[in-house]
Amino acid sequence: MKRFLAATLLCVGLSAPRLFAQLPEGAFEGYDGEWKHVSQQLVALAEATPAEKFAWRPAPNVRSTSEVYMHIAYANFLLLAYAGPKMPEGFNRDVAKSVTSKAEVVGWLKRSLEAVRQAHANATAKDLERHVRVFDERDCTVEGVYLRILVHDNEHMGQLIGYARMSGVVPPWADK
Repeated sequence: MKRFLAATLLCVGLSAPRLFAQLPEGAFEGYDGEWKHVSQQLVALAEATPAEKFAWRPAPNVRSTSEVYMHIAYANFLLLAYAGPKMPEGFNRDVAKSVTSKAEVVGWLKRSLEAVRQAHANATAKDLERHVRVFDERDCTVEGVYLRILVHDNEHMGQLIGYARMSGVVPPWADK
């Protein structure tokens, strides 16, 4: 039994470096690394999804693929506004709900992801410690706002992976 256990541990130990070598770029590299990772995946999945699949929805009264991407873009800008940067001129919830073409959706998605990246990169430690009130109901730090954006985008990444798989699209980074 001791030999079996030792052999098992040795095999697991030998495979561990291989598993860690497969980590995505940005993983375990703090906020900026994780932001880079989710941003790259969101854009890659959006670009890999055929234009006709942007209207796909898993059930009636559930967001379509384009609506999920636009929800992410809108939420990125909305939450970012609590950290300081303003919402883009003319961009509001109604505009976010009306944009459905793949090119426009991907454009807004990229623009929102880059706005968050730039704003966070330019934030000082003092900026991140500043307290803000979000949605007139919760006090938090600017750092908390950025963390909420990261978590929100990852949540919808999972949703979009499900959408992609259900509509026949394989995420570009997947093993098929």
